Amino acid sequence: MKKLTLITAVVCTTFLISCVSNKKLKFVKAEKDDLAASYQQLQVKQQDCEGQLTKAQTQIENLNQQVAFLKENNTAALKQLQDMSVISASQAESIKKSMENIGAKDAYIQDLQKSIARKDSLNMALVMNLKSAIGDLNDKDINIKVDKGVVYIDISDKLLFQSGSYNITNQARVVLGKVAKVLLNQPNIEFMVEGHTDTNPIKNNCIEDNWDLSVKRATSVVRVLQKDYGIPPERMAAAGRGEYIPIEDNSTINGRAINRRTRIVILPQLDQFFKLLETPKK
Repeated sequence: MKKLTLITAVVCTTFLISCVSNKKLKFVKAEKDDLAASYQQLQVKQQDCEGQLTKAQTQIENLNQQVAFLKENNTAALKQLQDMSVISASQAESIKKSMENIGAKDAYIQDLQKSIARKDSLNMALVMNLKSAIGDLNDKDINIKVDKGVVYIDISDKLLFQSGSYNITNQARVVLGKVAKVLLNQPNIEFMVEGHTDTNPIKNNCIEDNWDLSVKRATSVVRVLQKDYGIPPERMAAAGRGEYIPIEDNSTINGRAINRRTRIVILPQLDQFFKLLETPKK
């Protein structure tokens, strides 16, 4: 009788654990799908911004060429006047309009260049503030840079996680706290936390693969920034890159160590770029 009761208890317990595991698995998969969708949207936003910045720079070059062409033509026209050549009233009016166009295009080019230079200056100030806040931390463990107008903060996984884990270490909380302090002082900044791994495969009861691990690590960082340091969740997004965007060769130990990283990407404000590209008034 006791054996029967014991067997029944074991079977019931196993059944309950199975039910809970299946519910947890469905919840994790749903969460992963939501993060993947959010990540795709942010990728499109970032690519769009980079395209607009390239367009702005191309537009500056085209406008400079137009200004040079107009100046050359007007120089010839003025030389005619100096040589006492006879010109019609319509020719004189055309020269006047050309001079006005030159002034408008010059002003637009200067405004565009000032706006881009201002954003670059703000990014450099942000980088200096971050480096100052972090202090004498080893450059191999954390790297802050600006690339194509976007600020990147790369943090080595050994500062944040144990091997194969997505649980934040106590040392990581100190580093993230310093970064959070700077970001809190910039209330208009939005950013994305990306998880990156090396190519060594991983699979266990909690982690499906490297992509799953990278998503979980990014989510862990976002939660700490929100819950421990008060950064509003609407300013953040979490995404996993897995092993697919390495910055070093994964065939070496050192290369794999560098590729295992968490990246914080300061997202550019697209409305500012679109404003830069507004057609100048003639």
